[in-house]
Amino acid sequence: MLTLPATTRTLLLASLYPFRSLALHDYAPQFTLTSYYATMASADSDAQAREGGKPMLARHRQQNDEAADIKSQTAARNSYFPLSYKDGVAQWWAGLSPAVTEHRVLSFIPYLRQPPTQTQTGGPKNGSSMSVDKSSENQADPVKTDSEDPYGPRMWHSDLVQLSGKNRFLNEFSVERLNEKTENSLVMLHGYGAGLGFYYKNFESLSRLPHWKLYALDMPGMGRSSRPPFTIKAKDREGKVWEAESWFVDALEEWRVKRGLEKMTLMGHSLGGYMAVCYALKYPGRLDKLILASPVGIPEDPYAVSEAMPTEAEADSMAKDFANAESESIQAHQQPQQKSAQPPPRRPYSKWLTTLWDANISPFSVVRFAGPLGPRLVSGWTSRRFAHLPAEEAQALHDYSYSLFRQKGSGEYALAYILAPGAFARSPLIRRIQGVGRQYIEPHSEPSVDNADRPANREEVMKVRETGIPVVFYYGDHDWMDVKGGREAVERMGEEKRKALATATDEEKRLENGDVKVRVVKNAGHHVYLDGADEFNKMVAEEMKDVERA
Repeated sequence: MLTLPATTRTLLLASLYPFRSLALHDYAPQFTLTSYYATMASADSDAQAREGGKPMLARHRQQNDEAADIKSQTAARNSYFPLSYKDGVAQWWAGLSPAVTEHRVLSFIPYLRQPPTQTQTGGPKNGSSMSVDKSSENQADPVKTDSEDPYGPRMWHSDLVQLSGKNRFLNEFSVERLNEKTENSLVMLHGYGAGLGFYYKNFESLSRLPHWKLYALDMPGMGRSSRPPFTIKAKDREGKVWEAESWFVDALEEWRVKRGLEKMTLMGHSLGGYMAVCYALKYPGRLDKLILASPVGIPEDPYAVSEAMPTEAEADSMAKDFANAESESIQAHQQPQQKSAQPPPRRPYSKWLTTLWDANISPFSVVRFAGPLGPRLVSGWTSRRFAHLPAEEAQALHDYSYSLFRQKGSGEYALAYILAPGAFARSPLIRRIQGVGRQYIEPHSEPSVDNADRPANREEVMKVRETGIPVVFYYGDHDWMDVKGGREAVERMGEEKRKALATATDEEKRLENGDVKVRVVKNAGHHVYLDGADEFNKMVAEEMKDVERA
Protein backbone atom coordinates (compact mmCIF):
# COMPACT_ATOMS: atom_id res chain seq x y z
CA MET A 1 0.00 0.00 0.00
CA LEU A 2 1.28 3.43 -0.96
CA THR A 3 1.76 5.76 2.03
CA LEU A 4 2.95 9.34 2.44
CA PRO A 5 5.20 10.80 5.14
CA ALA A 6 3.28 12.53 7.92
CA THR A 7 4.62 15.99 6.99
CA THR A 8 3.62 15.52 3.36
CA ARG A 9 0.13 14.46 4.38
CA THR A 10 -0.17 17.59 6.50
CA LEU A 11 1.04 19.79 3.65
CA LEU A 12 -1.43 18.25 1.24
CA LEU A 13 -4.23 18.87 3.70
CA ALA A 14 -3.07 22.37 4.58
CA SER A 15 -2.93 23.39 0.94
CA LEU A 16 -6.68 22.83 0.86
CA TYR A 17 -7.19 25.61 3.42
CA PRO A 18 -8.27 28.61 1.30
CA PHE A 19 -11.84 28.10 2.45
CA ARG A 20 -13.15 26.82 5.74
CA SER A 21 -14.95 23.89 4.06
CA LEU A 22 -11.45 22.61 3.23
CA ALA A 23 -9.91 23.50 6.58
CA LEU A 24 -7.00 21.50 7.88
CA HIS A 25 -8.37 20.80 11.34
CA ASP A 26 -11.54 19.24 9.92
CA TYR A 27 -9.66 16.38 8.35
CA ALA A 28 -6.41 15.93 10.25
CA PRO A 29 -6.13 12.53 11.96
CA GLN A 30 -7.31 12.54 15.57
CA PHE A 31 -4.96 10.45 17.72
CA THR A 32 -5.70 10.60 21.45
CA LEU A 33 -3.57 9.53 24.35
CA THR A 34 -6.59 7.79 25.82
CA SER A 35 -7.01 5.41 22.91
CA TYR A 36 -3.24 4.97 22.64
CA TYR A 37 -2.80 3.99 26.25
CA ALA A 38 -5.94 1.84 26.19
CA THR A 39 -4.45 -0.09 23.27
CA MET A 40 -1.15 -0.49 25.06
CA ALA A 41 -2.81 -1.53 28.32
CA SER A 42 -4.75 -4.19 26.49
CA ALA A 43 -1.61 -5.42 24.75
CA ASP A 44 0.28 -5.53 28.05
CA SER A 45 -2.49 -7.53 29.71
CA ASP A 46 -2.59 -10.06 26.90
CA ALA A 47 1.17 -10.47 26.91
CA GLN A 48 1.39 -10.83 30.67
CA ALA A 49 -1.31 -13.48 30.61
CA ARG A 50 0.65 -15.43 28.03
CA GLU A 51 3.95 -15.02 29.86
CA GLY A 52 2.76 -15.74 33.41
CA GLY A 53 2.26 -12.13 34.41
CA LYS A 54 5.74 -10.99 33.36
CA PRO A 55 5.99 -7.68 31.51
CA MET A 56 7.03 -7.72 27.86
CA LEU A 57 10.61 -7.14 26.90
CA ALA A 58 11.40 -3.68 25.61
CA ARG A 59 11.86 -4.92 22.07
CA HIS A 60 8.45 -6.65 22.14
CA ARG A 61 6.82 -3.50 23.46
CA GLN A 62 8.41 -1.49 20.60
CA GLN A 63 7.13 -3.97 18.01
CA ASN A 64 3.65 -3.81 19.51
CA ASP A 65 3.77 0.00 19.57
CA GLU A 66 4.67 0.13 15.90
CA ALA A 67 1.95 -2.33 14.91
CA ALA A 68 -0.71 -0.44 16.87
CA ASP A 69 0.44 2.88 15.42
CA ILE A 70 0.29 1.59 11.86
CA LYS A 71 -3.20 0.20 12.42
CA SER A 72 -4.38 3.46 13.99
CA GLN A 73 -2.90 5.58 11.21
CA THR A 74 -4.47 3.39 8.54
CA ALA A 75 -7.91 3.69 10.13
CA ALA A 76 -7.53 7.47 10.46
CA ARG A 77 -6.41 7.86 6.84
CA ASN A 78 -9.38 5.85 5.64
CA SER A 79 -11.74 7.99 7.70
CA TYR A 80 -10.75 11.33 6.17
CA PHE A 81 -9.84 10.01 2.71
CA PRO A 82 -12.65 7.46 2.19
CA LEU A 83 -11.88 6.72 -1.45
CA SER A 84 -9.62 3.69 -1.60
CA TYR A 85 -6.24 3.81 -3.34
CA LYS A 86 -7.50 1.35 -5.91
CA ASP A 87 -10.64 3.34 -6.72
CA GLY A 88 -8.69 6.60 -6.72
CA VAL A 89 -6.16 5.32 -9.22
CA ALA A 90 -9.01 3.95 -11.34
CA GLN A 91 -10.69 7.36 -11.43
CA TRP A 92 -7.42 9.08 -12.26
CA TRP A 93 -6.76 6.61 -15.04
CA ALA A 94 -10.30 6.92 -16.44
CA GLY A 95 -9.86 10.70 -16.70
CA LEU A 96 -13.53 11.62 -17.01
CA SER A 97 -13.74 14.93 -18.85
CA PRO A 98 -15.44 17.99 -17.32
CA ALA A 99 -18.08 17.93 -20.05
CA VAL A 100 -19.07 14.38 -19.08
CA THR A 101 -19.16 15.09 -15.34
CA GLU A 102 -21.00 18.40 -15.74
CA HIS A 103 -23.62 16.65 -17.89
CA ARG A 104 -24.05 14.02 -15.20
CA VAL A 105 -24.62 16.61 -12.45
CA LEU A 106 -27.09 18.62 -14.53
CA SER A 107 -29.04 15.44 -15.29
CA PHE A 108 -30.37 15.65 -11.71
CA ILE A 109 -32.31 18.83 -12.57
CA PRO A 110 -36.02 17.94 -12.29
CA TYR A 111 -37.84 17.45 -15.60
CA LEU A 112 -34.59 17.79 -17.57
CA ARG A 113 -33.71 14.24 -18.51
CA GLN A 114 -31.03 15.02 -21.08
CA PRO A 115 -29.41 18.40 -20.35
CA PRO A 116 -27.68 20.15 -23.24
CA THR A 117 -23.90 20.10 -22.87
CA GLN A 118 -21.53 21.84 -25.26
CA THR A 119 -18.27 19.94 -25.65
CA GLN A 120 -16.22 22.80 -27.10
CA THR A 121 -14.34 22.90 -23.79
CA GLY A 122 -13.62 20.00 -21.49
CA GLY A 123 -14.94 17.50 -24.02
CA PRO A 124 -13.67 13.98 -24.62
CA LYS A 125 -11.01 15.22 -27.06
CA ASN A 126 -9.72 18.13 -24.98
CA GLY A 127 -10.74 17.18 -21.47
CA SER A 128 -7.26 17.35 -19.99
CA SER A 129 -6.15 20.63 -21.53
CA MET A 130 -9.40 22.65 -21.52
CA SER A 131 -8.48 23.86 -25.00
CA VAL A 132 -11.28 25.22 -27.17
CA ASP A 133 -12.69 23.30 -30.12
CA LYS A 134 -15.21 25.47 -31.98
CA SER A 135 -16.28 22.71 -34.34
CA SER A 136 -20.01 22.77 -35.00
CA GLU A 137 -20.40 19.14 -33.92
CA ASN A 138 -19.29 20.15 -30.43
CA GLN A 139 -22.04 22.72 -30.02
CA ALA A 140 -25.15 21.69 -28.11
CA ASP A 141 -28.70 21.96 -29.39
CA PRO A 142 -31.10 23.48 -26.88
CA VAL A 143 -33.42 21.11 -25.04
CA LYS A 144 -37.10 21.86 -24.56
CA THR A 145 -39.10 20.57 -21.61
CA ASP A 146 -42.77 20.67 -22.44
CA SER A 147 -45.41 18.06 -21.68
CA GLU A 148 -43.39 16.45 -18.89
CA ASP A 149 -42.67 19.85 -17.30
CA PRO A 150 -45.55 21.17 -15.15
CA TYR A 151 -43.88 24.59 -15.03
CA GLY A 152 -42.97 24.68 -18.70
CA PRO A 153 -42.52 24.97 -21.49
CA ARG A 154 -38.88 25.93 -20.88
CA MET A 155 -35.82 25.94 -23.11
CA TRP A 156 -32.42 24.92 -21.74
CA HIS A 157 -29.16 26.01 -23.37
CA SER A 158 -25.46 25.22 -23.07
CA ASP A 159 -23.16 27.65 -24.87
CA LEU A 160 -19.57 28.79 -25.07
CA VAL A 161 -19.48 32.59 -25.31
CA GLN A 162 -16.43 34.05 -27.01
CA LEU A 163 -14.89 37.21 -25.59
CA SER A 164 -12.27 39.51 -27.06
CA GLY A 165 -8.61 38.54 -26.96
CA LYS A 166 -6.87 35.22 -27.23
CA ASN A 167 -8.44 32.11 -25.69
CA ARG A 168 -11.15 33.94 -23.73
CA PHE A 169 -14.43 32.04 -23.57
CA LEU A 170 -17.08 31.68 -20.86
CA ASN A 171 -19.06 28.50 -20.34
CA GLU A 172 -22.75 29.35 -19.98
CA PHE A 173 -25.82 27.37 -18.96
CA SER A 174 -29.20 29.07 -19.23
CA VAL A 175 -32.93 28.41 -19.07
CA GLU A 176 -35.71 30.58 -20.42
CA ARG A 177 -39.48 30.37 -20.41
CA LEU A 178 -41.19 30.03 -23.75
CA ASN A 179 -44.28 31.82 -25.06
CA GLU A 180 -43.68 34.88 -22.89
CA LYS A 181 -41.49 37.95 -23.02
CA THR A 182 -38.27 37.93 -20.99
CA GLU A 183 -38.21 41.03 -18.81
CA ASN A 184 -35.64 40.17 -16.12
CA SER A 185 -32.42 38.19 -15.92
CA LEU A 186 -30.75 36.39 -13.02
CA VAL A 187 -27.02 35.75 -13.45
CA MET A 188 -25.35 33.25 -11.12
CA LEU A 189 -21.62 33.10 -10.28
CA HIS A 190 -20.06 30.12 -8.49
CA GLY A 191 -17.35 30.11 -5.82
CA TYR A 192 -13.62 29.46 -5.92
CA GLY A 193 -12.62 26.49 -8.04
CA ALA A 194 -16.21 25.33 -8.47
CA GLY A 195 -18.44 25.37 -11.54
CA LEU A 196 -21.95 26.25 -12.64
CA GLY A 197 -23.05 22.65 -12.06
CA PHE A 198 -23.05 23.31 -8.32
CA TYR A 199 -26.30 25.26 -8.84
CA TYR A 200 -28.14 22.18 -10.11
CA LYS A 201 -30.64 22.34 -7.22
CA ASN A 202 -31.56 25.95 -8.01
CA PHE A 203 -32.11 26.15 -11.76
CA GLU A 204 -35.50 24.48 -11.96
CA SER A 205 -37.11 26.20 -8.99
CA LEU A 206 -35.88 29.71 -9.81
CA SER A 207 -36.84 29.43 -13.48
CA ARG A 208 -40.53 28.93 -12.61
CA LEU A 209 -41.08 32.68 -12.29
CA PRO A 210 -42.74 34.21 -15.36
CA HIS A 211 -40.73 36.59 -17.55
CA TRP A 212 -37.35 35.61 -16.09
CA LYS A 213 -34.32 34.06 -17.79
CA LEU A 214 -31.57 32.42 -15.73
CA TYR A 215 -27.89 32.34 -16.65
CA ALA A 216 -25.11 30.51 -14.83
CA LEU A 217 -21.51 31.20 -15.81
CA ASP A 218 -18.21 29.50 -15.17
CA MET A 219 -15.88 32.30 -14.15
CA PRO A 220 -12.80 32.95 -16.30
CA GLY A 221 -10.12 30.31 -15.83
CA MET A 222 -12.46 28.07 -13.82
CA GLY A 223 -15.07 25.41 -14.49
CA ARG A 224 -15.33 24.77 -18.22
CA SER A 225 -14.50 28.30 -19.28
CA SER A 226 -11.23 28.66 -21.16
CA ARG A 227 -8.06 28.92 -19.14
CA PRO A 228 -5.84 31.70 -20.43
CA PRO A 229 -2.62 32.48 -18.54
CA PHE A 230 -3.15 34.64 -15.49
CA THR A 231 -0.56 37.41 -15.14
CA ILE A 232 -0.28 40.59 -13.09
CA LYS A 233 1.45 43.66 -14.51
CA ALA A 234 0.83 46.14 -11.69
CA LYS A 235 3.71 46.86 -9.32
CA ASP A 236 1.95 48.41 -6.33
CA ARG A 237 -0.11 46.48 -3.84
CA GLU A 238 -3.44 48.17 -4.52
CA GLY A 239 -2.92 47.93 -8.27
CA LYS A 240 -2.32 44.19 -8.06
CA VAL A 241 -5.56 43.65 -6.17
CA TRP A 242 -7.57 45.75 -8.62
CA GLU A 243 -5.98 44.07 -11.63
CA ALA A 244 -6.79 40.61 -10.28
CA GLU A 245 -10.38 41.64 -9.57
CA SER A 246 -10.76 43.24 -12.99
CA TRP A 247 -9.55 40.04 -14.66
CA PHE A 248 -12.87 38.54 -13.62
CA VAL A 249 -15.34 41.44 -13.65
CA ASP A 250 -14.24 42.78 -17.04
CA ALA A 251 -15.08 39.39 -18.54
CA LEU A 252 -18.51 39.51 -16.89
CA GLU A 253 -19.18 42.97 -18.29
CA GLU A 254 -18.11 41.92 -21.78
CA TRP A 255 -20.41 38.91 -21.53
CA ARG A 256 -23.32 41.16 -20.43
CA VAL A 257 -22.82 43.38 -23.47
CA LYS A 258 -22.68 40.40 -25.83
CA ARG A 259 -25.92 39.03 -24.37
CA GLY A 260 -27.60 42.41 -24.74
CA LEU A 261 -28.64 42.71 -21.10
CA GLU A 262 -29.35 46.30 -20.10
CA LYS A 263 -29.59 45.38 -16.41
CA MET A 264 -29.53 42.16 -14.41
CA THR A 265 -29.90 40.69 -10.95
CA LEU A 266 -26.49 39.31 -10.01
CA MET A 267 -26.04 36.45 -7.54
CA GLY A 268 -22.64 35.19 -6.40
CA HIS A 269 -21.49 32.58 -3.91
CA SER A 270 -18.28 32.94 -1.88
CA LEU A 271 -15.60 34.22 -4.31
CA GLY A 272 -18.40 34.78 -6.83
CA GLY A 273 -20.05 37.05 -4.25
CA TYR A 274 -16.81 38.95 -3.80
CA MET A 275 -16.57 39.47 -7.56
CA ALA A 276 -20.22 40.51 -7.73
CA VAL A 277 -19.47 43.36 -5.31
CA CYS A 278 -16.42 44.34 -7.38
CA TYR A 279 -18.59 44.33 -10.51
CA ALA A 280 -21.14 46.61 -8.85
CA LEU A 281 -18.36 49.08 -7.97
CA LYS A 282 -16.66 49.09 -11.37
CA TYR A 283 -19.77 48.94 -13.55
CA PRO A 284 -22.46 50.97 -11.76
CA GLY A 285 -25.95 51.27 -13.17
CA ARG A 286 -26.11 47.70 -14.47
CA LEU A 287 -27.73 45.87 -11.54
CA ASP A 288 -31.33 45.59 -10.41
CA LYS A 289 -30.32 43.70 -7.28
CA LEU A 290 -27.26 42.09 -5.72
CA ILE A 291 -27.62 38.69 -4.02
CA LEU A 292 -24.58 37.57 -2.01
CA ALA A 293 -24.54 33.98 -0.79
CA SER A 294 -21.95 33.64 1.96
CA PRO A 295 -19.53 36.05 0.25
CA VAL A 296 -15.85 35.87 1.04
CA GLY A 297 -13.67 38.87 1.79
CA ILE A 298 -15.93 41.22 3.76
CA PRO A 299 -14.32 41.40 7.25
CA GLU A 300 -11.00 43.10 7.78
CA ASP A 301 -8.01 41.20 9.17
CA PRO A 302 -4.83 43.12 10.15
CA TYR A 303 -2.55 40.42 8.80
CA ALA A 304 -4.30 40.18 5.42
CA VAL A 305 -4.21 43.93 4.72
CA SER A 306 -0.52 44.29 5.62
CA GLU A 307 1.03 41.07 4.32
CA ALA A 308 3.32 41.44 1.32
CA MET A 309 1.86 40.46 -2.03
CA PRO A 310 3.17 37.47 -4.01
CA THR A 311 6.09 38.26 -6.32
CA GLU A 312 6.95 36.80 -9.69
CA ALA A 313 10.06 35.24 -8.20
CA GLU A 314 7.96 33.44 -5.58
CA ALA A 315 5.56 32.16 -8.20
CA ASP A 316 8.41 30.90 -10.37
CA SER A 317 9.98 29.01 -7.48
CA MET A 318 6.82 27.30 -6.22
CA ALA A 319 8.20 23.82 -6.77
CA LYS A 320 11.31 24.61 -4.76
CA ASP A 321 9.24 26.16 -1.97
CA PHE A 322 7.02 23.10 -1.86
CA ALA A 323 10.00 20.80 -1.52
CA ASN A 324 11.57 22.95 1.17
CA ALA A 325 8.31 23.23 3.07
CA GLU A 326 8.04 19.46 3.37
CA SER A 327 11.08 19.37 5.64
CA GLU A 328 9.84 22.12 7.94
CA SER A 329 7.74 21.63 11.07
CA ILE A 330 4.77 23.73 12.00
CA GLN A 331 6.29 25.17 15.15
CA ALA A 332 9.75 25.90 13.78
CA HIS A 333 8.75 29.24 12.26
CA GLN A 334 6.76 30.91 15.00
CA GLN A 335 8.79 34.10 15.21
CA PRO A 336 8.44 36.27 18.34
CA GLN A 337 6.99 39.74 17.83
CA GLN A 338 9.35 42.63 18.45
CA LYS A 339 8.17 45.18 20.97
CA SER A 340 7.27 48.58 19.59
CA ALA A 341 4.69 51.29 20.03
CA GLN A 342 2.59 49.68 17.30
CA PRO A 343 3.69 46.09 16.81
CA PRO A 344 3.15 44.56 13.36
CA PRO A 345 0.20 42.20 12.95
CA ARG A 346 0.91 38.73 14.22
CA ARG A 347 1.43 36.13 11.49
CA PRO A 348 -1.36 33.68 12.34
CA TYR A 349 -0.22 30.89 10.06
CA SER A 350 3.01 28.95 9.92
CA LYS A 351 5.67 29.98 7.44
CA TRP A 352 5.40 26.89 5.27
CA LEU A 353 1.68 27.52 4.75
CA THR A 354 2.14 31.17 3.81
CA THR A 355 5.06 30.14 1.59
CA LEU A 356 2.82 27.76 -0.33
CA TRP A 357 0.09 30.40 -0.54
CA ASP A 358 2.32 33.27 -1.65
CA ALA A 359 4.06 31.01 -4.16
CA ASN A 360 0.60 30.53 -5.68
CA ILE A 361 0.44 26.81 -4.92
CA SER A 362 -3.32 26.38 -4.92
CA PRO A 363 -5.25 23.39 -3.61
CA PHE A 364 -5.66 22.33 -7.22
CA SER A 365 -1.90 22.49 -7.78
CA VAL A 366 -1.66 19.85 -5.08
CA VAL A 367 -4.36 17.71 -6.71
CA ARG A 368 -2.54 17.86 -10.04
CA PHE A 369 0.81 17.24 -8.37
CA ALA A 370 -0.61 14.20 -6.56
CA GLY A 371 -1.39 12.35 -9.80
CA PRO A 372 -3.10 9.02 -9.01
CA LEU A 373 -3.59 10.18 -5.40
CA GLY A 374 -5.60 13.19 -6.55
CA PRO A 375 -9.07 11.59 -6.48
CA ARG A 376 -8.42 10.26 -2.98
CA LEU A 377 -7.37 13.69 -1.74
CA VAL A 378 -10.49 15.25 -3.25
CA SER A 379 -12.65 12.60 -1.59
CA GLY A 380 -11.54 13.98 1.78
CA TRP A 381 -13.55 17.10 0.96
CA THR A 382 -16.38 15.77 -1.20
CA SER A 383 -17.28 12.95 1.19
CA ARG A 384 -17.98 15.53 3.89
CA ARG A 385 -19.19 18.42 1.78
CA PHE A 386 -21.88 16.33 0.04
CA ALA A 387 -22.62 13.82 2.81
CA HIS A 388 -26.20 15.10 3.16
CA LEU A 389 -27.03 14.37 -0.48
CA PRO A 390 -28.28 11.11 -2.01
CA ALA A 391 -25.35 8.82 -2.80
CA GLU A 392 -25.78 9.11 -6.56
CA GLU A 393 -25.73 12.92 -6.49
CA ALA A 394 -22.79 13.00 -4.09
CA GLN A 395 -20.81 10.70 -6.39
CA ALA A 396 -21.63 12.86 -9.41
CA LEU A 397 -20.45 15.99 -7.58
CA HIS A 398 -17.25 14.24 -6.51
CA ASP A 399 -16.51 13.24 -10.10
CA TYR A 400 -17.37 16.76 -11.29
CA SER A 401 -15.17 18.40 -8.66
CA TYR A 402 -12.16 16.22 -9.41
CA SER A 403 -12.50 16.68 -13.17
CA LEU A 404 -12.38 20.47 -12.66
CA PHE A 405 -9.66 20.48 -10.01
CA ARG A 406 -7.24 18.58 -12.25
CA GLN A 407 -7.48 21.03 -15.14
CA LYS A 408 -4.78 23.49 -16.14
CA GLY A 409 -4.32 26.26 -13.59
CA SER A 410 -5.55 29.71 -14.57
CA GLY A 411 -8.08 31.79 -12.63
CA GLU A 412 -7.15 30.00 -9.40
CA TYR A 413 -3.83 31.87 -9.39
CA ALA A 414 -5.66 35.17 -8.81
CA LEU A 415 -6.51 34.04 -5.31
CA ALA A 416 -3.15 34.90 -3.75
CA TYR A 417 -3.51 38.49 -4.97
CA ILE A 418 -7.04 38.84 -3.64
CA LEU A 419 -6.98 36.86 -0.40
CA ALA A 420 -4.34 36.17 2.24
CA PRO A 421 -4.14 32.78 3.99
CA GLY A 422 -7.33 32.19 5.94
CA ALA A 423 -9.58 33.65 3.20
CA PHE A 424 -9.32 37.26 4.44
CA ALA A 425 -9.26 39.87 1.70
CA ARG A 426 -6.14 41.94 1.06
CA SER A 427 -8.54 44.78 0.19
CA PRO A 428 -11.53 44.02 2.46
CA LEU A 429 -14.95 44.67 1.03
CA ILE A 430 -16.04 46.26 4.31
CA ARG A 431 -13.88 49.22 3.26
CA ARG A 432 -15.63 49.50 -0.10
CA ILE A 433 -19.09 47.99 0.10
CA GLN A 434 -20.69 51.31 1.07
CA GLY A 435 -20.07 52.35 -2.54
CA VAL A 436 -22.38 49.67 -3.94
CA GLY A 437 -25.34 51.52 -5.42
CA ARG A 438 -23.75 54.92 -4.69
CA GLN A 439 -21.27 55.25 -7.57
CA TYR A 440 -21.23 57.82 -10.31
CA ILE A 441 -22.73 56.28 -13.44
CA GLU A 442 -19.67 56.59 -15.63
CA PRO A 443 -16.75 54.37 -16.70
CA HIS A 444 -14.49 53.27 -13.84
CA SER A 445 -10.96 52.00 -14.23
CA GLU A 446 -11.03 49.88 -11.07
CA PRO A 447 -13.47 48.54 -8.45
CA SER A 448 -12.90 51.42 -6.04
CA VAL A 449 -15.34 53.69 -4.20
CA ASP A 450 -16.22 57.13 -5.51
CA ASN A 451 -15.80 60.02 -3.14
CA ALA A 452 -18.82 59.83 -0.87
CA ASP A 453 -18.85 63.56 -0.09
CA ARG A 454 -21.61 65.39 -1.92
CA PRO A 455 -20.52 68.60 -3.68
CA ALA A 456 -21.74 71.83 -2.11
CA ASN A 457 -22.96 73.36 -5.36
CA ARG A 458 -24.89 70.53 -7.00
CA GLU A 459 -26.07 72.65 -9.95
CA GLU A 460 -22.51 72.83 -11.24
CA VAL A 461 -22.07 69.09 -11.22
CA MET A 462 -23.46 67.17 -14.19
CA LYS A 463 -22.53 63.69 -12.95
CA VAL A 464 -25.33 61.30 -12.13
CA ARG A 465 -24.95 59.09 -9.08
CA GLU A 466 -26.76 55.84 -8.33
CA THR A 467 -29.59 56.04 -5.82
CA GLY A 468 -28.99 52.67 -4.23
CA ILE A 469 -29.65 49.07 -5.23
CA PRO A 470 -31.14 46.32 -3.04
CA VAL A 471 -28.54 43.96 -1.57
CA VAL A 472 -29.29 40.69 0.22
CA PHE A 473 -26.76 38.63 2.19
CA TYR A 474 -27.42 34.93 2.77
CA TYR A 475 -25.59 32.79 5.33
CA GLY A 476 -26.13 29.28 6.61
CA ASP A 477 -26.92 28.82 10.28
CA HIS A 478 -23.68 26.83 10.64
CA ASP A 479 -21.73 28.73 8.01
CA TRP A 480 -17.99 29.09 8.57
CA MET A 481 -18.26 32.50 6.92
CA ASP A 482 -19.09 34.83 9.80
CA VAL A 483 -22.52 36.40 9.47
CA LYS A 484 -21.15 39.35 11.47
CA GLY A 485 -19.37 40.48 8.32
CA GLY A 486 -22.69 40.75 6.50
CA ARG A 487 -24.32 42.58 9.39
CA GLU A 488 -21.44 45.04 9.59
CA ALA A 489 -21.79 45.61 5.84
CA VAL A 490 -25.51 46.35 6.33
CA GLU A 491 -24.62 48.97 8.96
CA ARG A 492 -21.96 50.52 6.73
CA MET A 493 -24.31 50.70 3.75
CA GLY A 494 -27.14 52.05 5.91
CA GLU A 495 -24.89 54.86 7.10
CA GLU A 496 -24.01 55.72 3.51
CA LYS A 497 -27.71 55.76 2.62
CA ARG A 498 -28.42 58.25 5.40
CA LYS A 499 -25.62 60.50 4.13
CA ALA A 500 -27.01 60.35 0.61
CA LEU A 501 -30.57 61.15 1.67
CA ALA A 502 -29.40 64.10 3.77
CA THR A 503 -28.34 65.98 0.64
CA ALA A 504 -30.60 64.31 -1.94
CA THR A 505 -33.00 66.11 -4.24
CA ASP A 506 -36.70 65.29 -4.17
CA GLU A 507 -36.23 63.21 -7.32
CA GLU A 508 -33.32 61.29 -5.80
CA LYS A 509 -35.38 60.59 -2.70
CA ARG A 510 -38.17 59.28 -4.91
CA LEU A 511 -35.75 56.97 -6.72
CA GLU A 512 -33.98 55.77 -3.54
CA ASN A 513 -33.78 51.96 -3.64
CA GLY A 514 -30.92 51.04 -1.31
CA ASP A 515 -32.48 48.43 0.98
CA VAL A 516 -29.98 46.00 2.51
CA LYS A 517 -30.59 42.95 4.69
CA VAL A 518 -29.13 39.71 6.01
CA ARG A 519 -30.99 36.40 5.95
CA VAL A 520 -29.97 33.09 7.53
CA VAL A 521 -30.87 29.75 5.98
CA LYS A 522 -31.58 26.92 8.40
CA ASN A 523 -29.61 23.67 8.34
CA ALA A 524 -27.07 25.08 5.90
CA GLY A 525 -23.34 25.66 5.86
CA HIS A 526 -21.14 27.71 3.52
CA HIS A 527 -22.74 26.22 0.40
CA VAL A 528 -26.05 27.69 1.51
CA TYR A 529 -27.67 27.35 -1.93
CA LEU A 530 -26.99 23.60 -1.90
CA ASP A 531 -27.35 22.65 1.77
CA GLY A 532 -30.64 24.46 2.26
CA ALA A 533 -31.75 24.52 -1.38
CA ASP A 534 -35.53 24.53 -0.77
CA GLU A 535 -35.51 27.40 1.71
CA PHE A 536 -32.84 29.28 -0.24
CA ASN A 537 -34.84 28.99 -3.48
CA LYS A 538 -37.97 30.33 -1.78
CA MET A 539 -36.04 33.29 -0.36
CA VAL A 540 -34.39 34.14 -3.69
CA ALA A 541 -37.73 33.80 -5.52
CA GLU A 542 -39.12 36.43 -3.14
CA GLU A 543 -36.25 38.75 -4.05
CA MET A 544 -36.86 38.17 -7.75
CA LYS A 545 -40.54 39.08 -7.32
CA ASP A 546 -39.43 42.21 -5.49
CA VAL A 547 -37.41 43.18 -8.57
CA GLU A 548 -40.58 42.89 -10.64
CA ARG A 549 -42.50 45.12 -8.22
CA ALA A 550 -39.73 47.70 -8.24
